[in-house]
Amino acid sequence: MRTDEKGKIFAIGDIHGSYEKLRRLMERLPYDPERDTLVFLGDYIDRGSQSKEVINYLCQLKKRAQKIIMLMGNHEYLMLEYHRTEDPSLLPFLRHLGIDATLDSYGAKSPNSLHEMLFLSAEHQDLLDSLLPYWETEDYIFVHAGLEPGIPLEQQDISSLCETRTSFLSKDHDFGKLVIFGHTAFDMPYVTPTRIGIDTGAVYGNLLTALELPGFVFYHS
Repeated sequence: MRTDEKGKIFAIGDIHGSYEKLRRLMERLPYDPERDTLVFLGDYIDRGSQSKEVINYLCQLKKRAQKIIMLMGNHEYLMLEYHRTEDPSLLPFLRHLGIDATLDSYGAKSPNSLHEMLFLSAEHQDLLDSLLPYWETEDYIFVHAGLEPGIPLEQQDISSLCETRTSFLSKDHDFGKLVIFGHTAFDMPYVTPTRIGIDTGAVYGNLLTALELPGFVFYHS
C-alpha cells in the first residue's frame, strides 16, 4: 500500500501485550489526530500478559484516529496461518512465540481455541484480519521485519516481510527509501542511513519506542 501524507508520522515498535507501556507512550506523543498518521509495526500479541487489552486499545484508537496504519507482525501472521490451515506443525512455533500468554489474556483454556478463534470478539478478529503487510510513502517504507534485497517491494513474500532478519540486516542494501522496521529487538533504536529499527524489547523489561517523522525524534515509555 502506498500513499502520500501530510503532517507527522509516528511509528510504534513491537508491543507484545505491554499495554501499560503502550498507553503511557501514546500519552507522551505530540500527536494531532486530525493531521498526523500513526503506524503500528506489528507484534501486538504474545509474551506479555495483556494482549487482549492491547488489541482492545487499538480497536478504540482506530475509531478515533483519522489516519492509522496497522501492520502485520510475525506473531499475528503465524496465529492467523494456524487458524486458516489448522496445520499442527505450526503449534510448537506458536507456543515458542508465547501464544499461551495471549490465550490467557482472553481467558481461553487451550491452544485448541485457535482453531475457531471464538475467544476473539468480532471487532478484534476484524482488526487482525485487516493488518497490512507493509506501508509506503514518498520517503519511507514501513514493515514489520524487513525486506529481501533485490526483490521489488510489491513482490516481497508476506512471510519475509513478517519474519526476515539476517538477510535484511547483514547486507548494506539501499531499498530506495528509508526502511522503518521492528521485529529484531535492540537495546536502543538501530539507526543507519538506509534503515531504522524501533523494536527495543518492551516485553523484556526494556523500552517501548516510537519514532516521529520527518523530525527523527524518538519517544519511549
